[in-house]
Amino acid sequence: MSKKTRAGRLNIAEMRKLANKKMGMEIAWDLQEENPTEVKAWISTGSRWLDSIVCRGMSGGIPVGKISEIAGLESSGKSYMAAQVAANAQKMDMDVVYFDSESAVDPSFLQRIGVDLSRLLYIQATSVETVLSLIEEYTGSGNKLLFIWDSLALTPTENDVEGDFNPQSSMAMKARVLSKGMQKLVVPIANAGCSLLVLNQLKTNITSNFVEARMEPYFTPGGKTLPYSYSLRIWLTARKAKASYIEDSKGFKIGSEVKATIKKSRFGSIGRTCNYKILWAGNVIGIQDEESWLDAIKGSNALTNAGAWYTLKSPKGQEFKFQGKQWIEKLQDPEFKQAVLDVMDEEVIMRFEKREGNAKEFYDPDGEGEV
Repeated sequence: MSKKTRAGRLNIAEMRKLANKKMGMEIAWDLQEENPTEVKAWISTGSRWLDSIVCRGMSGGIPVGKISEIAGLESSGKSYMAAQVAANAQKMDMDVVYFDSESAVDPSFLQRIGVDLSRLLYIQATSVETVLSLIEEYTGSGNKLLFIWDSLALTPTENDVEGDFNPQSSMAMKARVLSKGMQKLVVPIANAGCSLLVLNQLKTNITSNFVEARMEPYFTPGGKTLPYSYSLRIWLTARKAKASYIEDSKGFKIGSEVKATIKKSRFGSIGRTCNYKILWAGNVIGIQDEESWLDAIKGSNALTNAGAWYTLKSPKGQEFKFQGKQWIEKLQDPEFKQAVLDVMDEEVIMRFEKREGNAKEFYDPDGEGEV
């Protein structure tokens, strides 16, 4: 006997139509069809290794339709990565709205990293309320937009701007405003197919509790409610060792190495880490993506090492020999590059998905703790 809706009762499809009609907008969806909960596209961070650890079973990045956070210590490359994300979003036919609270954006830097300034709207973030209200307004425009907020920590509230310099007079005001604002933005951003990338600062967790200080050495300003609105949180910490700096032929520092940790991911990969280098001076700037691929596949059975020589065996059975100093030059060979990417996908994405090997290989390659 076929299942039928009893007289006077609504079936699921009718209930969905009723909810949408009552609210005057689509809030009820059939999850078997197109819906705002599903991430249909990802914006590359500029680091393929980082993209590969964001989501289980596939290469991700910054999820379209969601709110994400990149938080980091001073000079850890937050703005550099945001600029890289902006350039990659434009390649996906998304326009960029850049809220800057620091008045520090360099147009020539953005152009050098690949951003089309004609498709970028620059707005000074004069207050938290201004940023939130404009994002709400623009999500109704029908455009596919990437919003970048650089940075939340340095954006004042209207009360801060209009008030005095006494911190007690506006205590917890920003947290309260953000708590309400983010609640209003999550659904409109998802339904509009836009993305909000929030840049934030990592601050030292000053506490007398030794265990707490060790387990949670940093925190982000903005209140405890804010992280609940994020689908993805990436924390960047610059490595302090002398060897972590990149120097030119004359010994001048032109870059640094960064450690990225997935602090929160609704895509099943929390706690994973990777390393990459950022060039912030010299003729070339931005993330050194391909340079990090060798570190990503070290330890793989497909890569063996004998002295200065490496041997890479691709999943297709090809064999390549090279020296570490020839890495970038060797990647100019399309067959070798594809073999590296195939091995990287197997090692970083699929082995984690299949839970193969030691978990420590995926969560903390440097053995430096959680962050």
